[in-house]
Amino acid sequence: MSVTLRRAQADDAPAFVRLMSDEAVFGSLMQLPHPSEALWRERLASQEKATNGELHLVALLGGVVVGSAGLLPQPQVRRRHVAMLGISVAQAAHRQGVGLALMTALLDHADRWAGILRVELFVFADNAPAIALYERLGFVREGLHRAHGLRAGVYADTLSMARLHPNPPRWGGG
Repeated sequence: MSVTLRRAQADDAPAFVRLMSDEAVFGSLMQLPHPSEALWRERLASQEKATNGELHLVALLGGVVVGSAGLLPQPQVRRRHVAMLGISVAQAAHRQGVGLALMTALLDHADRWAGILRVELFVFADNAPAIALYERLGFVREGLHRAHGLRAGVYADTLSMARLHPNPPRWGGG
């Protein structure tokens, strides 16, 4: 079954609640359990209107949302060349190309359309499959943050990772 990607929409709120209510998903994120549909609807509606290069995608397998990923450019003047990346994939969809498809699409957007030089993310330090995917796509480990996130009642370490544009844009004029 092939992965289909599209921009997230406010009507995806129920799917986000299902995805983010799965302990295997929210346990890998800095999200809280029991998200509300109203909150997700509001978030997704505001992202539909974003004009700052923000992009939030969903991944579908067999017409069902099984993953999401977002790229959030930073608003500070001196960090406008930077975007934060977040990704979540349902456990049942692991190792089916969902994460790779989402990451590849977001990085293409960052590199070719959004003027992003640096993409940053945080990942729990024990999430070896995610770290391997990020490194495969050019991310490097930049730092260990001890006791950075509370996960299931235990403080856990995270890694900060970043990827610089592999071929930053240049002016093509004469």
